[in-house]
Amino acid sequence: MNALFRKKKIVEGEEDHGLKKCLSAVDLTLLGIGAIIGTGIFVLTGHAAATQSGPAVVLSFVVAGLACAFAALAYAELAAMVGGCGSAYGYSYAAFGELIAWIIGWDLILEYGVSVAAVANGWSGYFNNALTAIGLGLPDYLTKGPTTGAWNMYLGGILEPFGFDPKSEAVVKAGMGGIVNLPAVMIILALMVMLIIGVKQSAKLNAAMVAVKLLTIAVFVGIALFNVHPENWSPFMPFGWFDHTADGKTVGVLAGASLVFFAYVGFDAVSTAVEEAHDPQRDVPKGIIWSLAFCTIIYILVSGLLTGIVPYTSLNVSSPVAHALQSIGYNWASALVATGVIFGLTTVMLVLYYGLTRIVVAISRDGLLPGFFSHVSPVTHTPVTVTVICGLVMALAAGFIPLGALAELVNIGTLAAFVLVCVGVIALRKSHPDIPRPYKMPFGIVLPVLGALSCGALIAFLPLITHVRFMLWLAAGLVIYFVYSIRNSKLRTVPA
Repeated sequence: MNALFRKKKIVEGEEDHGLKKCLSAVDLTLLGIGAIIGTGIFVLTGHAAATQSGPAVVLSFVVAGLACAFAALAYAELAAMVGGCGSAYGYSYAAFGELIAWIIGWDLILEYGVSVAAVANGWSGYFNNALTAIGLGLPDYLTKGPTTGAWNMYLGGILEPFGFDPKSEAVVKAGMGGIVNLPAVMIILALMVMLIIGVKQSAKLNAAMVAVKLLTIAVFVGIALFNVHPENWSPFMPFGWFDHTADGKTVGVLAGASLVFFAYVGFDAVSTAVEEAHDPQRDVPKGIIWSLAFCTIIYILVSGLLTGIVPYTSLNVSSPVAHALQSIGYNWASALVATGVIFGLTTVMLVLYYGLTRIVVAISRDGLLPGFFSHVSPVTHTPVTVTVICGLVMALAAGFIPLGALAELVNIGTLAAFVLVCVGVIALRKSHPDIPRPYKMPFGIVLPVLGALSCGALIAFLPLITHVRFMLWLAAGLVIYFVYSIRNSKLRTVPA
């Protein structure tokens, strides 16, 4: 019996795990929007425009969106076909077997965990700005963790082989930083409590915050439409499609696409909600495709208007949308957008945190991680143990590790997962052509091939040091697999 059917036998043969089926297609779509619209639209749009793409950042979003669209269709087909094996981990298990599934699962733990901690760092800055505006701002030592320079001093330069130069000008300028990023720690702990209480309650909170941030985006669009200066779009592609600066930095539309790809991180979290969806084979594909399509349109519209109302060179700031509105005299709208950012980043963290816990639960059920990770509380019907463990680890990371070090690994991990999902569609069509597919990607294998190639190309545009760090993380995962996971795998206890 092959991996797919042995995997299904494990899932179908186990008792009810206690996760409650309570999410509709609309809930799943809002979860996707909650995860996607956040850091990308409020932060990365301006940074990518100013440093890599210029006004052609619109094309960067189109390129990244197309790569994600191929992956989203692949997710939808596998979610409808495989059912209870939600996430890229489950799909890789079905298509390639246990070892590849473990590698991608280990990759997803990194992707989701680092994303939550990184977004919490950004959330902290906006939150403290709001406190400062009402006279309650926190001191710097409680809003900043130790800098990279500080950690290098503490650890005696041990991080130098990983790309950090403890004697570099940038590290010296960074100084020692603060003691702890307290707001970042507190928001993760608050979300931990919310997820423990129940997923339906979390979904309701997410829906309310999605409504707030969509309102702020609507305000921006309404104002920007009447303040566009077409001359700001010239030159439209100042850095071309792909180029290098004198100091070796990659620029251009394609390099920008590799950067803004972070804006789409999270739509795949919808696939982790398979067990809690009312009708997963129908609702999960809808949630994935609807949320990605909606957010791609929003990104293109906002990035086009943003570079039309102010020169793109002025957008390399922490809050480009709010900054642009302030630059054209709409201070009240700028304050409203800043408020929307706080809500927007909160929903991103909530959905990614949720997805992380469900992935760890799935891996634990298969025996590749200890069983206590998959324990579900009979009272709340949520995996309390893993929610608490993940929350504490991410809170410590957000509080004490620099934002840059947190964020660098996210894109490569996500792209690697997308490549395997696209390849998984091809593999299962060849090995199991007769399995019912309630949803099937059109045009044969053309779209999954394009998905694998486009996501693979975006990986190539990432810095070399990012590849090195990613390989080190995967190497650690392989050690865990061969020391613990392979000896405790439930797949090996299911008769062939």
